[in-house]
Amino acid sequence: MERSSNLSRRNFCTITAAAVAATPLLAQAQATSDDSIRPFRVNIPDSTITEMQRRIKATIWPERETVTDTSQGVPLAMMQGLASYWASGYDWRKCEAKLNALPQFKTQIDGLDIHFIHVRSKHANALPLIVTHGWPGSIIEQLKIIEPLTDPTAHGGTAADAFHIVIPSIPGYGFSGKPTVTGWGTDHVARVWVTLMKRLGYTRFVAQGGDIGSVVTTLMGEQAAPGLLAIHTSLPATVPKNIAKSISCGDPAPASLSPDEKLAYQQLQLLYGKQFAYAAFMHTRPETLYGLVDSPVGLAAWLLDHGDGWNQPAAVVISAVAGQTVDGHSAGALTRDDVLDNITLYWVTSTAVSAARSYWENKTSPLNAANVSIPAAATVFPGEIYLAPRSWTEQAFHKLIYFHKASAGGHFAAWEQPQIFSEELRAAFKTLRTAQ
Repeated sequence: MERSSNLSRRNFCTITAAAVAATPLLAQAQATSDDSIRPFRVNIPDSTITEMQRRIKATIWPERETVTDTSQGVPLAMMQGLASYWASGYDWRKCEAKLNALPQFKTQIDGLDIHFIHVRSKHANALPLIVTHGWPGSIIEQLKIIEPLTDPTAHGGTAADAFHIVIPSIPGYGFSGKPTVTGWGTDHVARVWVTLMKRLGYTRFVAQGGDIGSVVTTLMGEQAAPGLLAIHTSLPATVPKNIAKSISCGDPAPASLSPDEKLAYQQLQLLYGKQFAYAAFMHTRPETLYGLVDSPVGLAAWLLDHGDGWNQPAAVVISAVAGQTVDGHSAGALTRDDVLDNITLYWVTSTAVSAARSYWENKTSPLNAANVSIPAAATVFPGEIYLAPRSWTEQAFHKLIYFHKASAGGHFAAWEQPQIFSEELRAAFKTLRTAQ
């Protein structure tokens, strides 16, 4: 146990210093002259679904956990119940139909196919918005916010709240291409997103992200490409260097911290002490995760469980699977089918390892203080992995135009609470629209 704790601290020191083991980058894929935008439809072969179901039924199960809570991982009975439904009751074709009802496209940028959903609002002067998912999520996370954002008059807003929305799949995830060379870190993805928006004809736009999507979006803010008006993050990167250092060394919270800062400090201690174990592994050894592309149940368990105990990111997802509140976490708007749509997307695209490599590629801490000088907004959701204090947020985002603590929602806010999430984005960018 002590060895595991020390490893976690060393990994935290590595991450907080943004000093990933030096790895020579291979030559980047050369950009081609093909900048066409091609319509795309999902059409997974029946044989792929049948084989997935066969493998689920053939799972070799371990013995039951020795505890009565989720401290050892996803409980066996819960996992077996999910597997039984997944193999015999779940219908992927419903998800496929839902996706195919939306305008989907692919375009090649820097030699790689980028998949994205693009829905234009019927309202004049809608604000173009690019939204980036995280891990272990996908475009499935954002499906419920499309209508509230593009058609606000039908969802409690006004025409002045409308967005044109672009939801891309990060390279290595979903239906986007899988990088075959190194160099596809979040900084690269941030630049690709700007190219994508301009290719779609948007010369002025805003960006939003959570989890890895927050890293991509924050880097877009730091890169400050012309045309990017502002960003919004649901996982603000705000942790000051001195705080990160204190946590990595196991120090108690400094006495000078405010109550909000002290709470964040305590959450970060737990986060890096236990809950980031999965991230540390993908950050260093993603290729070792062969089992995730061989076993559907192995994949599901890995995607469901992010850590241990209080406020873990996956707690609300586990609650959705169980159909009840688990460890004090409600599933919100999430359903068991929502969760299986996302897991099945990983399976049918065989992207578990390619997605994990995005952690290996990432050279930026997801939580260490950003340095964003363009207008920025942040929403703190009460179930997030840590509750960013306003004082830290103002230091990291120098032109903070909006900061709010939402009434509900967590790490998968758009998925869990789509209405609240949509209202947050409307409010976050409202002053920006007024200023134009």
